Amino acid sequence: METLVKISVEEYLEQEARNQHKSEYHAGEVIAMAGASLKHNVIVANVITILSNCTKEKNCIVLPSDILVKLSTCERYVYPDVVLVCGEQHLEIYKGIEVLLNPTIIIEVLSESTAHYDAHEKMECYFALESLKEYWLVDSEKVAIRGYKRQNENDWNLHLTKNPEEKIFIGECEILVKDIYLKTNLL
Repeated sequence: METLVKISVEEYLEQEARNQHKSEYHAGEVIAMAGASLKHNVIVANVITILSNCTKEKNCIVLPSDILVKLSTCERYVYPDVVLVCGEQHLEIYKGIEVLLNPTIIIEVLSESTAHYDAHEKMECYFALESLKEYWLVDSEKVAIRGYKRQNENDWNLHLTKNPEEKIFIGECEILVKDIYLKTNLL
C-alpha cells in the first residue's frame, strides 16, 4: 500500500512560489491543475469582460484564475476561475505569492473533470467564507448556470437557468446568459 506524504502549508507556498505550473493545496495534498478546454477559456474570458465593464465605476476588481484563495475551514488553497472582490482586498503574502482572503463573488466554469468537485466539496468550502456573497457555476458543455446568493450566514438562495435569453444578476451586474456563452458554439 502506497503511503501519501502530506506537506505543510508553508512547504506548499514555497513550492508554489518556485513552480511554473499552478497547483492547489487540499489539507496537506498538492493537486496539479490541468489545462482547460477552449470553451472553458472563452466562457471565463466572457465573464471577466462582462464583469469588468460592469464594475469599472465601482469599488470592485475582477480577477482571473491566477489569484490563490485561502479556504481556512477546509485547509485549502484554490484558484477559482473568476473572482470579484468589492471593497478592500485582504491578502496574505508569502514569499511573493499573494493569497486572497476575502472574495465577494466566485465563479467556477465546470468541465467534465471538475464539475462534481466544484459543485459539492469545493462549494461547501466556499460557503464557509464570511466574505462570499455569491457562488456561480457555469457549465462549459451546455447552456446551464447555477447561482447561489447568500441570504444570511447559513442560508443561500439558488437560481437555475438554461435559457440563453434570460437575464441574471451577478452582484449588481445584469447579464444576458447568451453573452456568457458567446463564441462557444453552444447557442
